[in-house]
Formats: sequence, C-alpha cells, structure tokens
Amino acid sequence: MFIGEYLYQIDEKGRVSIPTKFRPKLSEGCVITRGLDKSLVIYTLSDFEKIAQKIAKLPITQSDARAFSRFVLSGAVNVNLDSQGRIIIPQYLRDYAGIKNEVAIIGLFDRFEIWDKSAWEKYKKQAESESENIAEQLENFES
Repeated sequence: MFIGEYLYQIDEKGRVSIPTKFRPKLSEGCVITRGLDKSLVIYTLSDFEKIAQKIAKLPITQSDARAFSRFVLSGAVNVNLDSQGRIIIPQYLRDYAGIKNEVAIIGLFDRFEIWDKSAWEKYKKQAESESENIAEQLENFES
C-alpha cells in the first residue's frame, strides 16, 4: 500500500524519485494523470484499468460525465521507473499541477499524489485547521 508523505526535488528533465517503499508495486509501470485539487495522481496499471473501466461506464449523455472522462483520461500517460527509481512527469502535467522544483508525494493507500510542495503545504494547513469539521461530516461514513 502507498502511505506517508515524502519530499523530493524534480530535476530539469522532469524526473522525480519515487519513494523506495512504493517502487515494488510499480515494477510493471504505472499511470500518471491529473488529479483533483491541482495534484497529479499515480495508479498501478491494474488499479488504473479499474478506474478507466468505471469511467467508461459513465453516461455519455451527461456533460459532467463527459467532462470528467476527458479530464482524467486525456491527461493519463503510462510511465516506467528508470534504473534509479525515477519517473518522468510530462510538462503538461507539471504545468497543470504548478510543479516547479520541489514536490510532495502523498500516499493514499491504493494510489499516491504528487503536489507542488508549496501547494501541498497550503492545502495541508487548511485541511488540518478543518479536521474536526471534516471528521464530523464523515462520522456516518459506511464502507
């Protein structure tokens, strides 16, 4: 599983190291795409296939469904780890997420996100200040 928070530098070629703990699950490659909140999200190939199948079942007659499909799938790209455990983040995805030099990699169990470090710090500070309200809203969450 992907958990934890890690900080890395992105190099001039758009490469970023992936946490060592995450690498074994990505040995066959992964998919990176636009995430919510101006983040990027990375899935294993098998998990992305499940997501894509769910998206494909959305009703094409609804504009929100079409927009979401385009948002996620048009931004998706297969990437592989290099021999040093890095991936290349395409420029259009770096632009979307506002990634410049430093990134935060955030593990979210079955996926992980890559954020511009300053954007992550701002988001995290806001979420932490609202954590009690968020917890109350999720109190009745059922799996």
